Amino acid sequence: MPHYSYAFQHFDKTKHVRAALREKNISRKHSREVALAIKGLSIEKAREYLENVIAKKLAVPYRRYNNEVAHRSNIRDGFYAGRFPQKTAKEFLRLLDNLESNAEYKGMDLDRLRIINSVVHIGTKLERFTPRAMGRSSPKIGILVHIELVAKEGPA
Repeated sequence: MPHYSYAFQHFDKTKHVRAALREKNISRKHSREVALAIKGLSIEKAREYLENVIAKKLAVPYRRYNNEVAHRSNIRDGFYAGRFPQKTAKEFLRLLDNLESNAEYKGMDLDRLRIINSVVHIGTKLERFTPRAMGRSSPKIGILVHIELVAKEGPA
């Protein structure tokens, strides 16, 4: 079993709380855009935002991976291209639940928590083959994802 560490450097156990998902089979590009969208939000606002993404009421702005991505009228932050990555949003909701329970265990005030760091890393590569005609095969490579969230108790 590999040993994982967090990317966040100046972690203080009294002020910060963190949670991570490892080796998830979701799109790393969608994960990056969702992580940027919820960074800086409180846990409750992030949960509400992700539930609206799943219900297709609010789109996630696509800043980097926006080639041939349709424009949406309900995007905040001045970006126009966006999508509704539902599978990724569900995994982020699970991670927010984990972050909230970690904070509750530490005795932190859940209303004052803000997400200060959200990071997505590339995980394990799953290399497989798809059979083709004439005895040939094509590679099929799936890449798993690591997601890390760090929240800090701050002014409400």
